[in-house]
Amino acid sequence: MIGVLQDLVKPIIGSSAMSFLAKLNIDEGNLLWALAGAITAVSCWESYLSIRQRRVLIKEEKVPPELVKHMDKNKFEKSRQYALDKNSFELVHSLFDLIVSTATLVLKWHVVMWTISEVIVKRIGLPLDQYEINQTYFFILINSVIEITLSTPFKLYSTFVIEERHGFNNQTLGFFVKDEIKKFIVGQIITFPVISGIIFIVKAGGDYFSLYAWGFTTFVILVMMTVYPVYIAPLFDKYTPLPEGELRNEIEALAKKLDYPLTKLFVVEGSKRSAHSNAYLYGFFKNKRIVLFDTLIKGYEPVDKEKKEAEVKEKEENMTEEEKKTLEEKRNAKKERGCSTEEIVAVLGHELGHWKYSHTVKNLVIVEVKILLFFILFSKVFASKSLYRAFGFTKSQPAVIGLTVILGNILLPCKLVINFFMSSLSRRFEYQADYFATTLGYSEPLGSSLIKLHLDNLSFPVNDKWYSLWHFSHPTLIERLRAIAKLKNKSD
Repeated sequence: MIGVLQDLVKPIIGSSAMSFLAKLNIDEGNLLWALAGAITAVSCWESYLSIRQRRVLIKEEKVPPELVKHMDKNKFEKSRQYALDKNSFELVHSLFDLIVSTATLVLKWHVVMWTISEVIVKRIGLPLDQYEINQTYFFILINSVIEITLSTPFKLYSTFVIEERHGFNNQTLGFFVKDEIKKFIVGQIITFPVISGIIFIVKAGGDYFSLYAWGFTTFVILVMMTVYPVYIAPLFDKYTPLPEGELRNEIEALAKKLDYPLTKLFVVEGSKRSAHSNAYLYGFFKNKRIVLFDTLIKGYEPVDKEKKEAEVKEKEENMTEEEKKTLEEKRNAKKERGCSTEEIVAVLGHELGHWKYSHTVKNLVIVEVKILLFFILFSKVFASKSLYRAFGFTKSQPAVIGLTVILGNILLPCKLVINFFMSSLSRRFEYQADYFATTLGYSEPLGSSLIKLHLDNLSFPVNDKWYSLWHFSHPTLIERLRAIAKLKNKSD
């Protein structure tokens, strides 16, 4: 079976490429510096696109014709300042990531971390020859701690400076810290059995380990798609059934009309961390669920409204006048945000379009093909001692290094090309979902909901074409409004 799959892969990546990784004698210095050069080139390209976007943000002075009735100069300027702040943050963050990535690669920091993990395992007294699992786990743990240490200052600045400045942050520092700790613990609990399973398969699977690893990974993905929204997501956010009323009746009527097997309808308390809004569907077969962010629903009040109001009043007693003023501004902004019942149903009409056209299934199939190709290529990397030596691993060939460090760096150009085409496909899917919503008669409320969501999120309405093509998984607001208008004119 694996031989047949490799024969299918050869026309795509070339037979010479299949044998290249296993047979070529790698020059250590040249390879690492070539990869560092590739990482730098990618970073420079993305920084160039960010600078192009920045020029648009600075120079654009007119509200697009499609938004003149909805967006005044004040809102336009606020969205510009928000976009400029995020753009500056993006440029600095990308430069920092470039320095860390190239330094880690050239200085062979992964060898140091692997050695440290070996020392820890020896000190604890765990067996090193147990399929590398023990050493690999501590390697991942060390990596995770370093990553959190490096990324946390940026997260703090993004949340408590940029998002706070523009009225989106609702988190306290205590909430942020507890949230990050929970993410770390849950991440480690999930990672350990998954990586243990993959390493066991690599070591014990023989010539067919690529196929077995692919099957195991597919199983994990399906389990996580089932388990995460039901058991893991509620650890971070509160989910409550959507109260009885007009909105619930309209959503259930739409689901019934389309034969969508809706079993549960939730509201997630996203407002406790951010003022941004969203909605999504999940579930397999006859067990489908819909989740609305509370920030999406205009005038929504939580079930425990009185308790929350009491908590806010208690906090207000210890606030400065400036903090009280900021809180009042957030309250006023909250009253203006959100969509009407008809607009929310139109948004769900769009989301149900993704279901109707099987976009989730199609994306899953593409992901599975990518994973299969990845494991086939990994089998070639795993057989190449010269590649491991190039990355500084002269005494051993750890599976986790081949999977994450070696193959991750070598396949960087391929990943960028694949991601670009995936974004292009995603934009096509968005147009199809918009089309489906218009066939249900939601052209006008869909257009107005898109405008409201962009205004509520202070999304700048004008973008550089190259920047949006490279980064955006959705068409821009103007592109979607024009497409919806064309569909409406055709139907009329």
